[in-house]
Amino acid sequence: MANKIYKIPSHIAIIMDGNGRWATKRGLPRNYGHREGVKAIERTIDACLKYGIRYCTFFAFSTENWKRSKEEIDGIFELLREYLRQNNDSFFEKGVKISYLGVIDPFPEDLKKALLDTMDKTKDFNKLEVNFAINYGGRDDIVRAVNNLIQNGYTKITESDLLNALDTKNLPEPDFVIRTSGEMRISNFLLYQMAYSELYFPKVLWPDFNKKYLLKALKVYQNRNRRFGGIK
Repeated sequence: MANKIYKIPSHIAIIMDGNGRWATKRGLPRNYGHREGVKAIERTIDACLKYGIRYCTFFAFSTENWKRSKEEIDGIFELLREYLRQNNDSFFEKGVKISYLGVIDPFPEDLKKALLDTMDKTKDFNKLEVNFAINYGGRDDIVRAVNNLIQNGYTKITESDLLNALDTKNLPEPDFVIRTSGEMRISNFLLYQMAYSELYFPKVLWPDFNKKYLLKALKVYQNRNRRFGGIK
């Protein structure tokens, strides 16, 4: 009964931090860390399916990550291509729906096509929805949403209007946000959406994240008292 989890978050969001440090500690190029990080994504997806989590959002590439070296950015894009190509059958077998948050217009055409094709092929699956935040920033999300509302004639905006204009309009707000590597900041991720999310900052580097660490995180979550500004 020690591993029994009785309070499962519907939506977890993960800031996958520590890939570069994982590689540097081993004397390897940073992209080796990103490659190992992709394996951690698959382990996490399997664990989410095991524990009945319905939505999982991975912060994969931020609007600020364009400041990194071209070599590292190209490596990340190539890993995303490989991931989509190699896991198509897996998505079908597991009933996983793939979506994305952010703006993919600046990406190479073949990468955009691969992502959109995968989204279309998996759109009817419902065991788990996996969202990749790519070229995503929380501030950019809010600014784009407000501009879209203005363009559609809104002169006064409610909270509901804004929530329905954000990239996450089809998702519940995240119950639980995990940032690996021990860094305690949210780095422009889902700024509006995580107003009442529970936050957790384990020290494990992302490439080492697995079912054991997710189970530990879920045990932390189930002991949190979520009051949403009220009193229970």
